[in-house]
Amino acid sequence: MISQLENNLLGLAVVLYLVAMVLYFVYTIQRREKTGPAFWVTALAFAIQTAAMIVRTACAGRLPFSNMYEFTSLFAWGIALVFLFIERRYAVKALGAFITPLIFVLIGYASVLPKEITPLMPALQSYWLQIHVITAILAYGGFGVSFGVAVMYLIREKKEASGKAPGGVAQLLPGLKVLDDLNYGAIAFAFPFMTLVLITGAIWAERAWGAYWSWDPKEVWALITWIIYAVYLHARYTYGWKGHRVAWMSITGFLAVLFTYFGVNLLLSGLHSYV
Repeated sequence: MISQLENNLLGLAVVLYLVAMVLYFVYTIQRREKTGPAFWVTALAFAIQTAAMIVRTACAGRLPFSNMYEFTSLFAWGIALVFLFIERRYAVKALGAFITPLIFVLIGYASVLPKEITPLMPALQSYWLQIHVITAILAYGGFGVSFGVAVMYLIREKKEASGKAPGGVAQLLPGLKVLDDLNYGAIAFAFPFMTLVLITGAIWAERAWGAYWSWDPKEVWALITWIIYAVYLHARYTYGWKGHRVAWMSITGFLAVLFTYFGVNLLLSGLHSYV
């Protein structure tokens, strides 16, 4: 049975994320230097979503990571967590206009998915899976923020390349160097967690199915995602790649993240189809 309290909290979080998104849009269009209310509405939505997850954990007697609804909600939660930290730490005011839509779409999608609590199948009854999912949420959260920053970079770069002084939305974005460094920082934060995703996933797979690697579609796409971000970091460290090329790599990497979860679950079949 689904807790009515959880449903109410989730619904409230969805509404608040929508309000935060609208506020960020308004503040960005109006070119306001401070977006305090938008930040605090996002923080409140995050806190309420966290409460909903705690209620579900109490009702299910386990962490909420066993089906598409639970993980999609966690996906949105992880992006919100990393975004709130970066917004508070670095005060990149326009970032919310690019990140809150992503959070809202994910949590909104989660809200319409089946929410029934079912017992864990034997393959999911492992503490290695818990570590696997927690590291995935932190990795995906960082990659989601890097995606938003990369889009900001390309908008700003296009405006500057036109030879005109930045205007409109581009005028409100930080300089290219700031955005490039922020993109790198988000990926540098997320990449070690993505590495742990592969390691803990392999250990879990061996315990559950007797093999560390079985070329399951989700395993393959998780590896492709890891390779894209590994190439990003290697190119930056070794060849000094910055700017336009790595912004597109960041966007490509996050598209791979989305396909790893949604594409594999909806279009392909495999051992991971239920998570």
